[in-house]
Amino acid sequence: SFGTAAFGHNAQHHHHHTHGTFAQGGQQVIVSCYRGPWNDVIWDRPNAVFIDSLVAVGYQYERAYAIARRVCRDDALVGNTEGLRRTMQRILREGNR
Repeated sequence: SFGTAAFGHNAQHHHHHTHGTFAQGGQQVIVSCYRGPWNDVIWDRPNAVFIDSLVAVGYQYERAYAIARRVCRDDALVGNTEGLRRTMQRILREGNR
């Protein structure tokens, strides 16, 4: 079971990455997505640090990759800090490692 949640910065930079840090119950997940040059999620994919941080908190690699890919390819989460925070809260709360 996880405890209190906190979400750090989520910013899109000129080099087309989205970064955010999500900590829950003392465990930290680094949300890091490569973002293509468009608003559409054509090129969007998880960076290795995102997948690795999910593995570090207990997810099997295949599950971690699937979660990270789904989060990074969700066009409703592009530039949506609150939506990203809620999504990561839900995922970590549900566990399903």
